[in-house]
Amino acid sequence: MYEDIVVSTAWVNERWERVRIVDVREPWEFEGIGHLPNAVNLPFDAFRAGNGNGDEDGSDGGDEGMLPGEETFADLLGERSISREDEIVAYDDTHGVFAARLLVTCELYGHDPRKLHLLNGDFSAWSREFPTSGEPAEPDPTTYAIDRPAADETVLIPREAVADALDAGGENGDIVIVDTREEWEYAEGHLPGAVRLDWRELVDGGSRGLKPDDEMEAILAGRGITPAKRVILYCNTARRISHTYLALRHLGYEDLAFYEGSLTEWEREGGPIEKSEAE
Repeated sequence: MYEDIVVSTAWVNERWERVRIVDVREPWEFEGIGHLPNAVNLPFDAFRAGNGNGDEDGSDGGDEGMLPGEETFADLLGERSISREDEIVAYDDTHGVFAARLLVTCELYGHDPRKLHLLNGDFSAWSREFPTSGEPAEPDPTTYAIDRPAADETVLIPREAVADALDAGGENGDIVIVDTREEWEYAEGHLPGAVRLDWRELVDGGSRGLKPDDEMEAILAGRGITPAKRVILYCNTARRISHTYLALRHLGYEDLAFYEGSLTEWEREGGPIEKSEAE
């Protein structure tokens, strides 16, 4: 039986020697502040196309959106002794949003989503309960094989399909397009008819992890985001939707679509934009 995609510190503590733990913080944090035992460091910027040269459109050789490119991603994971057969736990110190992006990237490149886990509560939750390590990681390089899902098996949705969904959603109500950005961003411009759900609304400020399931379900139901609908997620560059995607998976949502290009691509390609007054 496969575990939930969101796992507790206790779950990780019982398995840290058997899973591959990935810390996506900056190297100075990993080395200077400490990290989970047996963790390897893979900074967020390393697996994001465009980061490092200012480009936001993946024009530096990556794949669609901000995906880094198959060869680049395979090398990054292989250098850290991670293979496609491994069970991965990722964490950061930012409520899980950067770690979630790594896990979604793994899934989009073919890693079994049932073997991908987000540490609930990020690094702070672990450091409050269990010892951290200052030992440098010395992984033995291996081969990470990319095997991207077919078009009819991936959660990725292209811009053309999003455009089609704008009309379909308005006609039959079984599609909801969700904007996971902040209120002011949404007001300045969003996809027509999109529902706003700031990704942080599903995060508990105290624990830094997900809110209790019943609270999240109430928030989502209040926006018309229910498991019975097809949920299409977008933000600016697909970072914030990664966290919301994992949260919805955790709650049992099955019909999810991940718009990797997000608003950056949508605007670049001349897609219609709707504005509104800030709430």
